[in-house]
Amino acid sequence: MPTLQFKGKNIIWNHHLAVPFHTLDEVPELHYQPEKANGNMIIEGDNLVALKALLPQFAGRIKCVCIDPPYNTGNDNGQGNGWIYNDNVNSPLIKDWIGKEVGIEDLTKHDKWLCMMTPRIKLLRDLLSDEGVIFVFCDDNEQYSLRSILNEIFGEDNFLANIIWQHSIQAKGYSDKFSLHHNHLLMYQKTEQFGLKTLERTEEHNKNYSNPDNDPNGDWRTGDIRNSLYRPNLIYDIKTPSGKTISPPSNGWRFSKETMNKKIESKQIIFNQDETRLIFKIYLKDVKGRVPETIWFGKDVGTTRDGKNVLKELFDGVAPFETPKPIEIIKRIIEISTEEYDYVLDSYSGSGTTMHALFDYNKTNEKFLSCIMIQMPENSEAEPDKNICKDITRERVKRAIDKYGYDSGFKYFRLGIPLDAETMLAGQLPTYNQFAKYVYYLCTGENLEDENKIKEKDFFVGEYGKQAIYLVHKQDYETLARLALNLTLAEKIKEQQPGKKRIVYAPSCFLDEEYLTDNQIEYVGIPYNLFQRNQ
Repeated sequence: MPTLQFKGKNIIWNHHLAVPFHTLDEVPELHYQPEKANGNMIIEGDNLVALKALLPQFAGRIKCVCIDPPYNTGNDNGQGNGWIYNDNVNSPLIKDWIGKEVGIEDLTKHDKWLCMMTPRIKLLRDLLSDEGVIFVFCDDNEQYSLRSILNEIFGEDNFLANIIWQHSIQAKGYSDKFSLHHNHLLMYQKTEQFGLKTLERTEEHNKNYSNPDNDPNGDWRTGDIRNSLYRPNLIYDIKTPSGKTISPPSNGWRFSKETMNKKIESKQIIFNQDETRLIFKIYLKDVKGRVPETIWFGKDVGTTRDGKNVLKELFDGVAPFETPKPIEIIKRIIEISTEEYDYVLDSYSGSGTTMHALFDYNKTNEKFLSCIMIQMPENSEAEPDKNICKDITRERVKRAIDKYGYDSGFKYFRLGIPLDAETMLAGQLPTYNQFAKYVYYLCTGENLEDENKIKEKDFFVGEYGKQAIYLVHKQDYETLARLALNLTLAEKIKEQQPGKKRIVYAPSCFLDEEYLTDNQIEYVGIPYNLFQRNQ
């Protein structure tokens, strides 16, 4: 498979592995109806770091990722200076890019954009379940680059669709240029386990069905009885009731001769009045939903103007975000990709459309899906004194809950301390549960779904196959410095988990290798050995 080459690729390709895990700290004063949160989270912070922080809890659990990243047009903010690449990459080449704004005449802007996107897409793939799918909005400016890098990360065979969205209807008065009315929505599955859902049918979709012959099976429309591919075994003549012969189409019939005769007998296939052709009936009662198409019209899923109007309704006639997506297009994405209790993730949350749309979808369809949104705490262009995540993203969802009566809520989080040796040795320590989830993920590569199984009193984290995982930790530096894997603790662990291999993370160990080996105990020292293990 051809791969896309860009400046800095060799450095950035595995950058996501070097990003330290951080805690996710609740901000209770910014929660809204937390008793109805149902797993809904708004996270304030750099989305690269936040995605990494989600892994211990959500790796392999997200059903649908829907992101609308910067389009890298060179004038995203109307001033010609676009977005800022701000990852803390330990490389002279990429450090040279840090903090530099991408300008219109910058010939390396595509390289910079790809270096920003690649590690984030890799983390998003890790968060997706095997049945999961990702949708990425873009325009023509980066469509080729984006599709190339998605092919490389997800696999070309997992490409599902390039959906064309009509984002505007009114013509734009550009001279000597096309009036642009579309964006792309690239869709990739993680594995072949993803199952595409159908769309709900409306009266408009059923208008071609009727029952002119009073068929007891109800309304029907004519279907194509020809085969789209050449099938010599399906080429045969058909005799009509009056003895006429109907010759086969050039590629053959759609059905075998046996199946064809059965359908003629049941009158699902009938002859026209002069017996010169066959009529194949597709009954409305047998049609289960509507297959999604690759062109989404603004009249069906909304336009950017519709998205802006919803914001104006919520913010007293003023839209605090320039190009919000309409909630209807996000609802369609949810409809074709999710099932009950699934998680939807948006790591470029902007004005908060995704969570708003999900709450509306839940209410309309009586569903219980959950949403995670991530947004930088950067300032708003229109209102520089405002934090986009707190004052726009959060505020929009809060107001939508109140205005439309959604029986939902959310919890608000900020990125906390990094889980690295330097931080821990400086005395900044995570809570037991925060550290336990990280240790479990580090040890197993999977998330700890049930936090209730964590037993801090016994230093027990959880089980994985034939392994039992323990963490000797306290959120107090002086206490932690005195803790160790000693004989008393080892004997207790042996009693709790007979027959299993025990992996014990602890600040120190007072037991010799012979004892550990004989008793199927593996010691991992924290903080140093722990992070060596992670590399």
